Amino acid sequence: MPVFAVDKPLGLTSHDVVSRARRALGTRRVGHTGTLDPLATGVLVLCANDSTKLVQFMERDSKDYLAWISLGAGTPTLDAEGPISERAETPLPDEARVREVLSSFLGPQLQVPPQYSAIQVGGVRAYAAARAGGELELAARPVEIQALELLGRYASVQETPRTFAPGPAGWTPDPAGRPFTLPPALGDFPTLLVRARVGSGTYLRSLARDVGAALGVPAHLAGLVRTRAGRHDLTDTVPLEALADASGLPDLAVLDFPHLEADERLARELRQGKRPPHPARGRHVVTLEGALVAVVDGDGERLRVVRAWA
Repeated sequence: MPVFAVDKPLGLTSHDVVSRARRALGTRRVGHTGTLDPLATGVLVLCANDSTKLVQFMERDSKDYLAWISLGAGTPTLDAEGPISERAETPLPDEARVREVLSSFLGPQLQVPPQYSAIQVGGVRAYAAARAGGELELAARPVEIQALELLGRYASVQETPRTFAPGPAGWTPDPAGRPFTLPPALGDFPTLLVRARVGSGTYLRSLARDVGAALGVPAHLAGLVRTRAGRHDLTDTVPLEALADASGLPDLAVLDFPHLEADERLARELRQGKRPPHPARGRHVVTLEGALVAVVDGDGERLRVVRAWA
């Protein structure tokens, strides 16, 4: 079965989307390649039946977001779910200062996940402990923030753009563009509109918290739209309610790997389960008589092969 990129609606968990997809597609075997919080919208990639074997290759894809960061109010969830747990009078920060702070977050780094997350410590989910009034000791995790661009500063989230259009640099405010839905605002707080590109495992809620801390104020994520996941742009998504009639994407089209041409010798050795040397480096996919094989090579001396679909 092909792969589907859906536009996740506001208010649904990723598990909610998977449950609806199972009904729409008539199968229990549905997985996704990267969680979106209930208050986030945008690209959620679903793999069904045999395509679920591709999740292992897609969940590490980089992702693009539009993030609304409201300053002057912190929440336990780090987003607009609330309630507000910390306040501070906050004037609209200087643009140069904001750009300086955003640039300081670029590159590989350690990030502390939100307490309201699915991370487990000792078999206990962080969100379960938080809802019970407790707090787990969450270790900082390695993440990578590849790009952060300030698109605007606004006196309140109500004044921020809500319609966007895709362009060469990513999705940009456009009065004639596509409307985005944000969760109800928690108040009239100064808000930064940021375009981000991040590696897998990065929490934009944590980034909002940390940007506020760098500016010396509490902050929360007032809205989030995922505009790209791997090869899948928001323009390519289907509405969740139209999933049953969607044609989807073939497996080879969704893997963001170059293709490796297998000559007769290489094809024979791969079929025999051998790990032959090859000058190519990085991740590749090959097709052997209709079977999709992902070839993962770390050092150029030996191919490591995983059959993803047959």
